[in-house]
Amino acid sequence: MPKYIIEREIPGAGKLTKADLAGISQKSCGILSDMGPKIQWVESYVTDDKVYCVYIAPNEQAVREHAERGGFPANRVSEIKTMIDPTTAEAA
Repeated sequence: MPKYIIEREIPGAGKLTKADLAGISQKSCGILSDMGPKIQWVESYVTDDKVYCVYIAPNEQAVREHAERGGFPANRVSEIKTMIDPTTAEAA
């Protein structure tokens, strides 16, 4: 199943409290539960003014539907084509 990275522009994201993040996470998980098992949230990275989320989903539309249902921005949705890390250099 495809994996996507979602860029969400959220001014002040880095200043959200643990309680704020817990509430956002709970809302997201509730929507994902309603949408069924084909869409999964893997993890998110919070920066000063953006949140980058990794999802597994059947298509981009499912990712955008989740964002719309939750009222979350999805400024850019990109399909991840492959992943590399330091061990990739060893395969050469």
